Amino acid sequence: MRKAKGKNIYMIGIKGVGMTMLAQFLAESGARVSGSDIADVFLTDRVLREEKIPVKSPFDPKNIPAKIDLIIHSSAFSPENNCELAWIAKQPGIFSKTEVASYAPALAQQFNRLYGIAVCGSHGKTTTSAWLGYVLLSAGLDPNVLVGSRAPQLGGSARRGRSRLMVAEVDEYQNKLRYFAPQGILLNNIDFDHPDFFKDRAAYRRVFADFIKRLPRRGWLVLNGEDEEIAKIRRACPAKAISYGLARSAGPSNYDYLASDIKADSRGQSFLLNGRRRLRIALPGEHNVLNALAVVAASRRLGVSWDKLIPALADFQGTDRRGQILGRYRGALIIDDYAHHPTEIRSTLAGIRSRYPKKRLITVFHPHTYTRTRALFKEFAASFSLSDALIILDIYGSAREKQGGVSSAQLLEAVRKHNQKRGVKQGLKHIASLAGAARYLSARLGPDDLLLLMGAGDVFRVGEALLKKNN
Repeated sequence: MRKAKGKNIYMIGIKGVGMTMLAQFLAESGARVSGSDIADVFLTDRVLREEKIPVKSPFDPKNIPAKIDLIIHSSAFSPENNCELAWIAKQPGIFSKTEVASYAPALAQQFNRLYGIAVCGSHGKTTTSAWLGYVLLSAGLDPNVLVGSRAPQLGGSARRGRSRLMVAEVDEYQNKLRYFAPQGILLNNIDFDHPDFFKDRAAYRRVFADFIKRLPRRGWLVLNGEDEEIAKIRRACPAKAISYGLARSAGPSNYDYLASDIKADSRGQSFLLNGRRRLRIALPGEHNVLNALAVVAASRRLGVSWDKLIPALADFQGTDRRGQILGRYRGALIIDDYAHHPTEIRSTLAGIRSRYPKKRLITVFHPHTYTRTRALFKEFAASFSLSDALIILDIYGSAREKQGGVSSAQLLEAVRKHNQKRGVKQGLKHIASLAGAARYLSARLGPDDLLLLMGAGDVFRVGEALLKKNN
């Protein structure tokens, strides 16, 4: 169903971040969108509420509208674990003329009919896709944009533009990339993840290699020239490759877009681009300089002039759950971040440290999935050194995986041993629940503290609980 206008679309598992961005895009395209999910409140509830998309809870076959043209379901659900999909499967007569699709093919139907620009990689997809979308919007190109988080400057998780440009965050998990036929790709990095699906690093890397192979010769690939895994596959790309990277004391720096002389301050940071232009960005951390370079490279490829690019690049304020300031409790600054992989944790901590060097940094980490925690256990243990204190919550498991095999208490002990070997002094504590963490912190935070909530689950609820105490 390529044209959504006037269609009745029902979405099962609508609160997932990808499902929500697609729901908003389809609604803004003129479709009548509704859906279902569990009753728990997620950050995506706000986007759905603002878009006036009705959501029914809990899952129940009675939720499904009588008249429906398309059913889209999250890849987390199947007839085996969802009563609505099970009922649909048992009613072939009723749904014989109704298309049923999972999330990725449904998004690809919209993406492939336009000039699709895919933002992919292990880290930074959300920030980079929202940032590029905002720059193109500010430049007057009126893009379609789909982002895996709420981006306030875009009006939510998606926007429907009038042009044929579409910027979309696309996910490698379960090889969803295979559905997309992009004209341009931004490939930020390749860093092994999703061990519940990919058996090893080679299998993970192969998904990206197969993806860039499908670019048309007239297309283009913006790539992180520093990334060693990308270097192994870049020759597979038949299209023009445009590289970016940082000027470092060691290693090559012959990139098409090179950042040097990076300077950080309380308002963000600036850098010198190709030794000529000084650009400013509001987001902290070296990783966001790399994200900015990707946005610059893609924007220039799409014809954005420097006089429009430079102010828009500086004006972008980020997305929800990516270094998002939630507020203050007893003078302590509370920041929420989605980092859930060791590389992301190190980058986020370094960025926070550079912006707030005098704060006592207290990190609450919510490990996401047993499989990831187990597969990257040693890397996680070595990721938190820049934090003055660390609280680790119980692991946020996935319905797709076998539970157990590793625990947060074991991870905390591994952090302790890592610190002892390197002489790192750090307060460490295991607290099982979000509520327990909020209670523990409520009497211990002060104006010299920065509380960083970190993880892909719902660790932000610790901040919400503390901020409620202000009232």
